[in-house]
Amino acid sequence: MKIHLNNINGIADAIISLYVSKRNWSPDFANEVYLVCSKVLDTSGMLKNADDNPDLAAEFAQFSDWLNRLVKWGRKHTTLLRYIDFSCTVEGMHRAGQDDWDAHAKRFNNRILRSSTRLAAFGYEMSDYYKGKIIPTDVMLEKLGINIPDRVELDGVFYTKTTNGYIREDLAAKQDVKRGLYMLSIPSNFIFKVDLTEWCHVYKMRNASTNAHPEVQQCCEAIADALTAAHSQFDRDLFGSVDN
Repeated sequence: MKIHLNNINGIADAIISLYVSKRNWSPDFANEVYLVCSKVLDTSGMLKNADDNPDLAAEFAQFSDWLNRLVKWGRKHTTLLRYIDFSCTVEGMHRAGQDDWDAHAKRFNNRILRSSTRLAAFGYEMSDYYKGKIIPTDVMLEKLGINIPDRVELDGVFYTKTTNGYIREDLAAKQDVKRGLYMLSIPSNFIFKVDLTEWCHVYKMRNASTNAHPEVQQCCEAIADALTAAHSQFDRDLFGSVDN
């Protein structure tokens, strides 16, 4: 399983929203925020390496101060953190774990889409978590040298061999039928988008200290690592303390 943090956006607006509430906003201040953010963030919204940009030391310091203030107040005033969205693609989580992640679709504002078992075909593949732990019956029979027929007749109806079982011959090409034999260990890719406030709730429910499936925990912690690597203020202390 791999995690891809695609982008983070809305940080500048989140910073500005903090100052609007106390009537400290002005067009000049807003322009300064946008300018500083454009200098210290890359096109994906990740913080650039300050050591590679020594001429921007003042801008990095100013951005850090703003972001520190934002996360300080955003823990209780959660609307501030809702201005910040991030997009993440998860590659290869098992289908049952992906279903668990789908349980938070409301938190993602329904912004989650996965590889469909209706529109795509799967073989005996499985997510990394299950490799070495389970062996599909067909694969085990092959390893044992036990041959099973490619075509069988039952009560006058013919069935053809496919992944994990048999399908009625006249329906063998229909994906809606084939997916009925898929195992929950098949790898599923999905992309989701979530605001920072709602992510904090997901983290509380799915991190390594919870009862979530181990691969779901691994996914959750890997995303947390990626966010912290992008912005040190987006850390586990923040994720666990936001009042949502």
